[in-house]
Amino acid sequence: MSAVIRIVALVSVIGSVACGATTSGSSGSTSAPVYVPPTSNAPTTTANTTPTEVNNSAYGVVPAGQELDVRLGTTLSSKTAKVEQRFEAVTVADLMQNGNVLVPAGSTVRGVVSAVDPADRLHRAGSLTLSFDEVNVRGRTYPTRAMATSVFESGGIREEKGTAGIGAGAGAVVGGLLGGLKGAILGAVIGAGGAIAATEGKDIELPAGSIIRIRLDQPLTVR
Repeated sequence: MSAVIRIVALVSVIGSVACGATTSGSSGSTSAPVYVPPTSNAPTTTANTTPTEVNNSAYGVVPAGQELDVRLGTTLSSKTAKVEQRFEAVTVADLMQNGNVLVPAGSTVRGVVSAVDPADRLHRAGSLTLSFDEVNVRGRTYPTRAMATSVFESGGIREEKGTAGIGAGAGAVVGGLLGGLKGAILGAVIGAGGAIAATEGKDIELPAGSIIRIRLDQPLTVR
C-alpha cells in the first residue's frame, strides 16, 4: 500500500513540474526570441546608380527582361511630341558580365515616340509611349526592343568630366547628375505597353535629364 502511495506522489510531482514548465514557456520568460526577417513589397522609388551584373549564362548576351536606367537627352511632352519623333538617352551605370563591362555607362540608347495622347480640357490626362530600338556600344549600333517601366527625376545635369562612356572603366556611373536622384516623378504613372501618363488631368512632361528605367523585350547581343 505504501508503494502505491509513493507512486501516486511521484506522479503528482512530475505533473506539477510539467505544468510549471508549460506556464513558464507561455510567458516567454524562458523561451529564446524567434527572428522573423522583414519583408516588403513596396515598389522601387529610386533609380539605379551602381553597376548592374547581368546573367552570365551566355557571354555577350543581355537577356530579355533585363532592366537598365537611361538619362533622357531632350525634353519630351505629350503637348508637343509627335508620333515617330526620334530621341536619345544615355545609360546611367555600367552593365557588367563576369566582372567585365558589357555596356559602359554613357552608351547611347535611341528611341522613338510611338504614341502621343495630349491632355484635353475635361478630364483626360496626357500620355506618351516610348519605344527603344537601338543601343550604341563602343561605336557599334545594335538593334533592340525595350519599353519604359519607371521614370525618375534627377537633381539637374552638370558637365560630364570623362567619368562616363568609353574608357571610363569598370564601375563607372554617369557623373552628370547634380544633387543625385530625387526619386519617382510625381504625377506620372506607367500604364499598359509602357505608356507614361500624367495622373492629374494634364500633359505629361519628361524634362531633359529625367531617368527612364527600360526593360528589354528581347535579348541584346553585344560583341
